[in-house]
Amino acid sequence: MASGKRPRERVEPSFGADQDNDSGELRLGAGERIVGHSSRKSKRVPVEDIDDDDDGEEEDLEPRTRRAKPARTKRPARASRGGGFFGAIRSLLYWCIVLGIWAGIAVGGVVIYFAAQMPSASTWSIPDRPPNVKITALDGTLVANRGTTGGEAIALEEMSPYLPQAVMAIEDRRFYYHFGVDPLGLARAFVNNLTGRSIQGGSTLTQQLAKNLFLSPERTFERKVQEVLLSFWLEHKFTKDQILAMYLNRMYFGSNAYGVEAASQRYFNKSARDVNLAEAATLAGLLKAPSRLSPARDPKAAEERAQVVLGAMREEGYVTAEEAKTAMSQPPAKARSYWSGAEHYAADMVIDEVKALIGDVKTDINVQTTLDMRLEKQAEAALTAALDKEGRKVNASQAALVSVDATGAIRAVVGGRDYTDSQFNRAAKAKRQPGSAFKPFVYAAALEAGYRPDTLMNDGPVRIGNWTPENYDQKYRGQVTLSTALAHSLNTIAAQLVMQVGPKNVISVAHRLGIDSDLQENASIALGTSEVSLVELTSSYAAFMNGGMKATPHLVTRITDTSGKVLYEADYSNPPRVLSEQVVANLNGMLNRVMTEGTGRAAQLSKWQAAGKSGTTQSFRDAIFVGFTSTMTTGIWFGNDDGTPMKKVTGGGLPARAWKTYMTAALEGYKPTPLFGVGIQPAKPEPQTTLSDIISGVLPGVGGSRDDFPPAPDAPPEDVPVQGQASYPAAPPPVQQGYPAQPQQPVTREPAMRDPAQRAPSQRDPAPVDRRQQAVQPNYPPGAVPDYRARDGGQMVPPADVPNRGYQDYRQYRGPYDDRVPPDAVLEGRAPPDAVLEGPVPPGDVGGSSRRGQPRESTLFDIIMGQ
Repeated sequence: MASGKRPRERVEPSFGADQDNDSGELRLGAGERIVGHSSRKSKRVPVEDIDDDDDGEEEDLEPRTRRAKPARTKRPARASRGGGFFGAIRSLLYWCIVLGIWAGIAVGGVVIYFAAQMPSASTWSIPDRPPNVKITALDGTLVANRGTTGGEAIALEEMSPYLPQAVMAIEDRRFYYHFGVDPLGLARAFVNNLTGRSIQGGSTLTQQLAKNLFLSPERTFERKVQEVLLSFWLEHKFTKDQILAMYLNRMYFGSNAYGVEAASQRYFNKSARDVNLAEAATLAGLLKAPSRLSPARDPKAAEERAQVVLGAMREEGYVTAEEAKTAMSQPPAKARSYWSGAEHYAADMVIDEVKALIGDVKTDINVQTTLDMRLEKQAEAALTAALDKEGRKVNASQAALVSVDATGAIRAVVGGRDYTDSQFNRAAKAKRQPGSAFKPFVYAAALEAGYRPDTLMNDGPVRIGNWTPENYDQKYRGQVTLSTALAHSLNTIAAQLVMQVGPKNVISVAHRLGIDSDLQENASIALGTSEVSLVELTSSYAAFMNGGMKATPHLVTRITDTSGKVLYEADYSNPPRVLSEQVVANLNGMLNRVMTEGTGRAAQLSKWQAAGKSGTTQSFRDAIFVGFTSTMTTGIWFGNDDGTPMKKVTGGGLPARAWKTYMTAALEGYKPTPLFGVGIQPAKPEPQTTLSDIISGVLPGVGGSRDDFPPAPDAPPEDVPVQGQASYPAAPPPVQQGYPAQPQQPVTREPAMRDPAQRAPSQRDPAPVDRRQQAVQPNYPPGAVPDYRARDGGQMVPPADVPNRGYQDYRQYRGPYDDRVPPDAVLEGRAPPDAVLEGPVPPGDVGGSSRRGQPRESTLFDIIMGQ
C-alpha cells in the first residue's frame, strides 16, 4: 500500500484482538457496514459486542464480511416501464388499434359476404325510366303528360339553375367533393341528431339514387351495405352531373309526380325550366317527406320546409340574403288537389288511341293532337255555366261535349262536369239513346230511296205491330212534307219511313256515316232507341257538313320519339264519299229548318247558317243537341250518370242553349260561310235520254222536268250561268208493312219550284201544317243573309265558278288568326302565303265547287209510270 503499487494478491482486512494496532490498517465495525439499498434500515452493531479474542472467531466473521459487501445500484422494474397518466393513454391507444384491426376484419368479412350475394358488377345497369307520353295541342302547347312518372325527363342544363342548387343545399352540400359516401356528412348528421338540429341526413345524393334505382325501402344492415357498394359503382360509372340529372328526373316528389318536370307541372302548372327560387325551394323540400309535405295536401307544411331550404341555400352562398328574403315573402304555392281541366279527358282518349296505333309505349314519346285549347276552354266554360245556372233547377248533374271539324278531327271534348271529381269520359265511353237526334239517318236513307223533302205523308195514328208511336205533343197534323216532319220531329212520319225504306237500309246508312255501335233492326230505331256514343254521333253529322265525305273521329296527328323519329302520322286527306251531294244538299236544307222554325230554334246563331237536330229520350233521362255550321260540328249531352230523369229537359232546351253559347264563342273571328246545299247547290247531273223519256214524250231540254232542283238563293244575274239543278226519281207510295188494315191515304207531291202562296187554296196544306214546303230554301236570321258573291272587275261571280280544288279546303283546319286576304279578292286558286284576309277563313269553307253527280238511271217503275 505504502509503495503505491497495487498488490498482486487480494488483501482482506483483518481484525486483531489488540485494538491499539499500529499497523495502519483500516478496521470497520459491523455496525458501520452498508449492505445494498435495502428499504429497511440496517442496525448498527457496536464494536464492543464483537468478540475477536481468538483466530477462530476471525474465521467465523469472514463470511459476514462478504455479505456486508456493497452491491451495485439498480432501478426498480416499475420505474423502467413508466407509469401515471401517459402510460394509461399509451395503453388505450394500443388496445384501440388492436380492436380496430379486428373490427375492420369483421366488417370486411360481412361486406364480402353481402357483396357475394349481389349479382356480378359487370351485369349492373341503370334500369330504364318508365316511359312518358307528352301530349301537345294543335299549337304545340302542353296538354298533359301520361305515364308512371307523370312528366318527361329533361337535361340538367335545361332545368332552372335554382333546382339543383336547392337540392344540393338541403340534401348533400358536399356532393361534388365526396366519392359516393361522405364520412364528414355522416359525422355532421350524427352530431345534428344529438343536438336535435336534424336538417340534413347522412346519405349522399348518390346513395339516395342507388336506393331509389336498385333497392327496397327496408332499413336493414344488408341494404345499407349494398347501398354503399352501389354508390361506389355509380360514382365510378357516371359523372357527377349525370348522377345529379338522374336524381332530379327520378326521385318522387309526391302526388304521383316523379321527377322535377312532373312535379313542376303538377304543383305550379309550368315546366321545370321556368320555376323561380321559391318554387325550387318548395320542390327541394319535398324530398324529405314527399307525401306529407306535398303542397296539394298541406300547403303550410310545404312553405315551412321551403323556408328551411332557402336558409340552407343562403348558408352555402347560392343566393344572397336579399334574394332569400324576397323568396320567403312570396305567398305559398296553391296546388290543385288533383289534375283538373277538361283537357285531361282528351289526354285519356289520346292514350287509348296511341295504344291502338303503335302498341305498348316503351320509350318517351311526343304526341301531337288536333285539340284546340282555346275551344277546349270555351267548351268547358259553356257547360259549366249551363250547369251552374240551370242544373240544380232541372235536376241535371252532368254534361258532355264533342266538337269536330270537316275531317273528323276533334277540336274540343269535355267528358264531364269536373275531371277532378270523375275521370269517366261521358263523351267517348258512355253510350246512350240519341232519341230524335238519330232521325237524320232515317231521312238520309229515305232520300237515297227516292223520297224528296217536299214528299207529302200523313201524320196520323200509326200502329206497327204492338207499337203505336206518338208525337211529343200528342197531336197530329195530317198531310205534311218530309221537311216539315223533320223540322218538328214528328215521330209518326219517321216510323213510317223506317218501315217503308227498311230498318236494314237505315242501319246501313248510319254505319256508313260513322256509327260503329250495334244497332237493333226494328221500327223503333226511327226514334233512336239503339245506344251510341256522343263522339260517333257527332262525327257522323260531320258528313252532312262537308258535303257527304266520311269524317273519322281522331285526336292524334303525329307521334315521334325524343330523337324526332316519326312513329305515326295521320292522313285523312282523301276520305271516302258516304252520301251523294244531292242527298246532302236536301238533308241540310231540312236540318236548317229545324234551326229556324223547328225544335232547334234556341240554337240559332247570328250571321251564321246552321243546321242540327235535337233528341230527347224517354222520361227525359237524356237530352242531346247536335248541330253544325260550314266549319264545325258540335254535339252536347245533358243528363245524370244514374239515369235519373230530368225535369222536362229536351234536346231543344238546355243543350241547344249551351250549343249556341259555345258555338258563338268558338266561331268568333271567323268569316261566315254558307252551308253546303243551302247557300251553295251541288252540280246538276247531265240529262240523258232514256226509254221512259221517249215513252212519256219528255225529252231533255223540252218542257223541263218537274223534279228540277230548286234554285240557289240570291241568284246571280242572268248573264252569269247558274249550275244545273238536280232531279230525283219519283218516290214510291208508302207501304204499310206490318200495319193493320187502314184506309190508305194517297201520297201526293207538290212542285218544288212553286211557292206555296201561289198555289190554289185547294192545293195548300191544312191549317196545322207548316206551309213552307221547299226543303232547300234557305232560312236566315234577320239581317244575316250572307253575300255569296265576289267582285271581279265589276262582274258578279257565283261561288260555284271558283275553280275546282277538290274537298281538301274544307278538311284543312285553320285557326282564327291565320293568313288573311282582302275582302274584295277573288280566290282563283290557293291564296299566296303573304295574302291578307279580312277575317279568318273557316276550315270547312264548303261550296267552292261541286262534283258532277251521276246521271239518273231509268227503272221499270219509271217506264210503267211514264216518267
